[in-house]
Amino acid sequence: MTFTADRLLLFGATGDLSQRMLLPSLCALDADGLLAPELKIIGTARSQLSDLEFRNFAREALEKYLPANRRSGLADFLNRLSFQPLDANDMDGYAALAEKVGAPERGLAIFLSTAPSLFEATIKGLQHGGLAGDNVRIGLEKPLGVDLKSSCEINDAVASAFPEDRTFRIDHYLGKETVQNLLALRFANILFEPLWNANYIDHVQITVAETVGLESRIDFYDDAGAMRDMVQNHMLQLLALVAMEPPTSFKAGGVRDEKVKVLRALREVTSAETVTGQYRSGAVTGQIVPGYDEELGRDSNTETFVALKAHVDNWRWRGVPFYMRTGKRLYQRKTEIVVQFREVPHSIFEGAKTAPNKLVIGIQPEENISLTLMAKVPGLDRDGLTLRPVPLDIAMPDAFIGVHRRIAYERLLLDLIEGDQTLFVRRDEVEAQWSWVDRIRENWTKENLTPKTYSAGSWGPSAAIALAERDGVSWHE
Repeated sequence: MTFTADRLLLFGATGDLSQRMLLPSLCALDADGLLAPELKIIGTARSQLSDLEFRNFAREALEKYLPANRRSGLADFLNRLSFQPLDANDMDGYAALAEKVGAPERGLAIFLSTAPSLFEATIKGLQHGGLAGDNVRIGLEKPLGVDLKSSCEINDAVASAFPEDRTFRIDHYLGKETVQNLLALRFANILFEPLWNANYIDHVQITVAETVGLESRIDFYDDAGAMRDMVQNHMLQLLALVAMEPPTSFKAGGVRDEKVKVLRALREVTSAETVTGQYRSGAVTGQIVPGYDEELGRDSNTETFVALKAHVDNWRWRGVPFYMRTGKRLYQRKTEIVVQFREVPHSIFEGAKTAPNKLVIGIQPEENISLTLMAKVPGLDRDGLTLRPVPLDIAMPDAFIGVHRRIAYERLLLDLIEGDQTLFVRRDEVEAQWSWVDRIRENWTKENLTPKTYSAGSWGPSAAIALAERDGVSWHE
C-alpha cells in the first residue's frame, strides 16, 4: 500500500543516532521544503521529557551536528516535534503513545532504533496500542540479530505485525550518494557495463577502514566484532551492488532481486581465505591510543579487523576474487571500491611498461571517482615511447557545485515517509548475508582461530597483506 505518511514516530529519539543523524536529517529536509507541512514528528524513549524539553534537546543536537546554513526555519521544524516517554516493555504505555501520535490522515511511519532485545516487545506493544494497522510502515535500524537464527526470530516478530511491503530494513551505506552513483556508473554508461565481467576485470577490492576505536560501543562491539558489525551488512551490500546483474528497472523489486542472487552465489570461504586481527596500542593520526584490550579492560578474542577473499560463483564473475577488509584503528579513515581491470593482451609499445586500468570509487570521507589510464609522457621519444598511468579524477562535490552534500539518512528517512523500498534491505537479503557469515564464523570456531595482533595506526595484521600478495595483488593504499 503506497502512501506518504503524515506522522513519523521515532523510537530511541534521545539516543546518539537521533542526535547525530536523525534529527539533523529531518531538519535539513524541512529546510529544503521536502517535508509536507502537515507532517508531525513524535519522539519516544525512556527519558521523562515534556514536549518543550524534547524541543530544547533537539535544538542543542541540531546546533551541534547540523551546519548553520542548513538550519533555516529551525523554529518551524521544532514546532513539528513532540515527545512521549515510554518503557518499551510496558504494554500499558502504548495506549498513551497512540494518543500522542493521534489519528493520521494518510499514514504513520515508524523508525525503530532500539536494542534488538526490545524489538519483539516493541512490536507487541505497537499492536496492543493500535499502531500496526494497514496504514503503518516500520523502519528497522541494525543490528538485526547476531546470527541467522536470531535474525529470523526478529524478522518473524516484525512480520507478525508488518508484512514485507511495509518493512524497511535500513543499511545507511545505501543512502550514500556515491554508493548510489555506483549503479549510475554501471548502468547509465555504455563505457563500463560491457567490460564489467571476468573477461576484463582481474579483481575487486572493497575497503572500509576506520581510525576510531570502541568509543561508546564497548559492550555491543565486543559481542559483535568486525565480521558481524561491518562485513555482514555494509560490505556485503557493497559487494552485491558491484556484482549484480542489470535490474529490469531502478525500483525496489528489480534492484533487490538482483542483489539477493549475488548473495546466494557467494562461495563458502575457507579459513585460509580469511584473516582476523585485534589492535594493540599505537599512534593514529599523530595521537597515542590504547589497545583494544586496554579500552575493554579485559582480554578478549573479538576481532577488530577482518580481511576476506570471496568469490561469486556465476558466469559473470567466474574466477574473479573479491578482496574485502575492514577494521578499527587503521591508518586512515576511508571507504572505497577498487575495480582492477586486466592487462592489455599485447603491448605494441616495445620496451614501454604498461599498467592495467583501475577504477577507484571513493565513498568516504571524500566522494570521488578516479579512473587510471595509460598515457604517453610528452617528449620526442628518440629512445622509444614512454608511458605512464594518469588518473582521471572526478570529485563529486566539485562536479555538482551548489548541490547539498546530504546526510545518508536524509534520503532514507524521506523514502521511509514516502514508502520507497529501493534502498532498503529485504528479508531474504539479510538471511543470505547471515547464512554466509555464520559459516565463516563456524569455521573459525572449529579451527580455534584467534585474532592476530596489529598496531593501531597500521593497515592491520601482516597476514592480510599476504592474503592478497599470494595472488600477486597489492591492497590499494
